[in-house]
Amino acid sequence: MEINQHARLSIAPMMDWTDRHCRAFHRVLSREVLLYTEMVTSAALVRGGAMRLLDFDAAEHPVALQLGGSEPFELAEATAMGCERGYGEVNLNIGCPSDRVQSGCFGAVLMERPALVVDCLAAMRGAAGTVPVTVKCRIGVDDQDPAIVLPDFVARIRDAGVTRVTIHARKAWLQGLSPKQNREVPPLDYPLVHAVKERFPDMHLTVNGGLATLDDVAAQLDRMDGAMVGRAAYHDPAAILLRADSRIFGRPDPCPDRVQAALRMVPHIEAHLEAGGRVGQVTRHMLGLFAGLPGARGWRRCLSEGASRPGADATVLHEALGHVTGMAA
Repeated sequence: MEINQHARLSIAPMMDWTDRHCRAFHRVLSREVLLYTEMVTSAALVRGGAMRLLDFDAAEHPVALQLGGSEPFELAEATAMGCERGYGEVNLNIGCPSDRVQSGCFGAVLMERPALVVDCLAAMRGAAGTVPVTVKCRIGVDDQDPAIVLPDFVARIRDAGVTRVTIHARKAWLQGLSPKQNREVPPLDYPLVHAVKERFPDMHLTVNGGLATLDDVAAQLDRMDGAMVGRAAYHDPAAILLRADSRIFGRPDPCPDRVQAALRMVPHIEAHLEAGGRVGQVTRHMLGLFAGLPGARGWRRCLSEGASRPGADATVLHEALGHVTGMAA
């Protein structure tokens, strides 16, 4: 299956959340969903030498690297690094509204600099070879009129040779709203995103923002090429991922239930401990596995407290499962 087909459903890049342990867990639940790294800045790779940020396991495929930056040559070098590591896609972040990102002149602020975006994408594509370069953006920022700005922005991206774009269906307010508020306060404008898809039928366009269930995803796929889910997939991963392969991709689901999903993480936990890691670095991503089900509170408490004990190992997972024994999908 080509990566564009996997992009029918993807999990959003989320800082401090979608690290390699989170991706390993999500991959247990779904073989088909496209996963993304946290945003990695091109400066951290090129100037900081933080190559560990590119670490991933081949079992995570299909997996994409998201880069943040605004210096074309630096982004090109970072793209080449990601492609050499084996990522199946390199994505440019043009949606993050945080102050730190703005001060570096990248993220959502780049929507005000479309010519620079084109230069960045050209450089990235030149370094990527056959690996697709994609974009994740907002519908606009601050006082921009999204109905005018977004179609023009997508047209420029297309003319730069990029054929897949993920659109977060909210504006980003660069002044006055925190990153958290920017995910919730600006109203969603799905009709605008749908209209842009109709205007660019040759492009693969994914909608992001406010999607909380597989029903939401399926409804958007009637109009869009892809749907991207963010925090809902993190806080209640099984609700989004456990049946995603069969419902969204027409493929067999790889994991029968939540209990098996937890148990299948034991080898990953043990390998991480052998490499000098801590169990909590993995299990923190699993706290929402039983969200909304009887025993979920005990599962979370036991997992959190157990992982903080000196010398904690995979047995904390078995202990936590005692609170939800018999729970299935």
